[in-house]
Amino acid sequence: MTAPTFEQAVNELMRVGALFYERSWVPATSGNFSVRLDDGSIAITVSGRHKGELRAEDLMRVSGDGEVLTAGKKPSAETALHTQLYRRDACIGAVLHHHSRTATLMSKLVGREIVVSDYEVLKAFTHYDTHEARARLPVFANDQDVPRLAAKVDAWLDSEPDPIGYLIEGHGLYTWGETVADARRHVEALEFLLGCELELLRLQRVGR
Repeated sequence: MTAPTFEQAVNELMRVGALFYERSWVPATSGNFSVRLDDGSIAITVSGRHKGELRAEDLMRVSGDGEVLTAGKKPSAETALHTQLYRRDACIGAVLHHHSRTATLMSKLVGREIVVSDYEVLKAFTHYDTHEARARLPVFANDQDVPRLAAKVDAWLDSEPDPIGYLIEGHGLYTWGETVADARRHVEALEFLLGCELELLRLQRVGR
């Protein structure tokens, strides 16, 4: 798969931002998106920009280590959570982080991990080919010290053979893919799965 140019990445992320905003997954200025570019640098959303109204000037370049390559612009405060994924896996081409209500609520309800299994939609993920797959989504405590949070994510990734994403408590969901389209598909699948699990929790409590 050929990595996109900066201009191509901007166009793709503008479409993602508009879609996610329409679905109420990126309220206000929440969320951050990134793409690995054809020159090896990373295109990432500028800090504090509305994801439903992204324009070319709302994206910037950073190096694989998070060094700012676009003068005068500030990247997302969570840039290190993006760059760590690109360094770990050369197949990752896009990382999407959003703050949907469902993901945020689940992150506060379930403790330190969500396990989903026996859903047909699990086959939407690249490494899963059966509904019998068992996917784990860890929930990390929110931390304004992003390098410290990134270290905890790294430790989990070291122990997980086929990671599909993770949650930050009271914050939102991170997932990724080989392309923007793959990452978007993973977001959509996770939103469905988390929505099902949230409704199951509600029904179980009503039935008590």
